[in-house]
This record gives sequence, structure tokens and C-alpha cells, in this order.
Amino acid sequence: MDYQLDLDWRDFLQRYWQKRPVILKRGFKNFIDPISPDELAGLAMENEVDSRVVSHQDGRWQVAHGPFESYDHLGENNWSLLVQAVDHWHEPSGALMRPFRQLPDWRMDDLMISFSVPGGGVGPHLDQYDVFIIQGTGRRRWRVGEKVPMKQHCPHPDLLQVEPFDAIIDEEMEPAIFSISRRASRMRATRWKTRSTIRSVSARPTAGS
Repeated sequence: MDYQLDLDWRDFLQRYWQKRPVILKRGFKNFIDPISPDELAGLAMENEVDSRVVSHQDGRWQVAHGPFESYDHLGENNWSLLVQAVDHWHEPSGALMRPFRQLPDWRMDDLMISFSVPGGGVGPHLDQYDVFIIQGTGRRRWRVGEKVPMKQHCPHPDLLQVEPFDAIIDEEMEPAIFSISRRASRMRATRWKTRSTIRSVSARPTAGS
């Protein structure tokens, strides 16, 4: 698949890059997910692949690390599957990295792809990356917080979140919407969906979920 990103890179780098979050609707024309949910779930069953399932039930956060043998016990709400470095293991997914080669190779880390059922997400948290987020199948709510000091806490030993969280952007993302985040953000699925996140090395913490 030849993904074409409708983006004025000069304007983007001057106005947004490492400055403020932005949502670009219709960033990709005729966007097609490079990998299906079943294929993503299959990757997470491999020993060599870094994957995790984050769930939130009855006020409790849980994190399980792959490889996984089954997903039948997870139910239909409030969980997400996240798979790291999909571009290393799935060639069609690697094509999603090409439109971002305007940035130096040393700034590009990997392609993480997540699948969530309704209510799924990992909560508001900080990343050590600039993140490009591409919405795939389904819809997802994206909330971005103000760049202010935040307290970090661990609702689970493998999960670090931040508070307080007051949104300055609150948007329901549809397929092919492209966004970049540098502030505290939180995403939650409103129906089952896939999302691709390209992580770019940053000199300071970024935030996302």
C-alpha cells in the first residue's frame, strides 16, 4: 500500500512540531488499515513480539504481557491490545512509516498498533516520545490536556498515569484522521477500533494514551 499523507511539511514543522498538538482531518486519502485485528492478535501470540493487554474493570487497572494464547476471557468492553514495533514484523504495516521520512531516521522509533473494544484505553499518561497517531477502523475519542505540571501515579505496577487532567482538545477521531501530541492526552474507544502510533524520539517527555 502506498500511503500518501496530505501534509505541508514546512508549515507543520514551523507551526506544530514540538510546539503544540494538532488534529489533521483527512490526512490520508482512502486510508486502509495495513493489518486486521485478527492479524494483530496473532502477532501478539509470538514470543519475539512485545505486546500487552490493558484492561479496566470495576475501578481496577490490569496489565498482562504477551505472548498470549487466547483473548476469550477479556469480554466485550474496557480493554486494549497494544503491539510494539509492528513495522518490524509485518511488512505491509511498515509502509505507514514512509510518509514520515521527512524526519531524520534517528528520530524514528517504531510503529505501535493498538486494538480496543468500547471503553478501552490506557488512561492519561506521559511518553518519552513525540507521537503521530493515525486512526484506523472505528472511532476513538481523543482528549488533550494543557501543558501543566502533573502528578504521576501507578494504578498498576506496569502502568503509569498522570493527574489532574483537564482537556483543551476533545475530539472523536474517525478513520484516516492524523494527529500529533506533545501534551497530556487520553484516548478511549467509543466502538471497537484500531489505531496506529508512530513514535519519534524526543528530547523531553510527551504525553498520550
